[in-house]
Amino acid sequence: MIDHLRERSLGVDPVCRVLELSPSTYFARKKRPKSARRLRDEQLMPLIEEIHVESGATYGARRVTRALRRKGIDVARCTVERLMRELGIKGVIRGRRRRTTVPEPSAPRPPDLVDRNFTASRPDQLWVADMTYVRTWSGWWRSSWTCTHG
Repeated sequence: MIDHLRERSLGVDPVCRVLELSPSTYFARKKRPKSARRLRDEQLMPLIEEIHVESGATYGARRVTRALRRKGIDVARCTVERLMRELGIKGVIRGRRRRTTVPEPSAPRPPDLVDRNFTASRPDQLWVADMTYVRTWSGWWRSSWTCTHG
């Protein structure tokens, strides 16, 4: 970040002052050699991007990991997940979201008689109803239940 701001003609000292960071810390970090993890990451990143592009930008971390292993590169999936996040790439999630409720715009809406306050001072004062849709192997199952609250 400091390097990015330096390119915009901002000095190291003012930026470090705002970040409450010592300028000597910044310069010491710049001199330090890259870690083994960072070096490995820099080797893997182009390979991950290449596999992702070859897949038509559809592969996620799991498939990218498998493709790397097929190429003889032993890598953990969590490493691929981290690097894909850093690169800003994602896989495609297959399937459409099911919309279980389609509201009718012209249908009358019941009034909110409790003003979203669901506490009751006595039994049988408030009633709650719910409709739940559950996906099963044979299709959608709809459950509805009603209970008293209070």
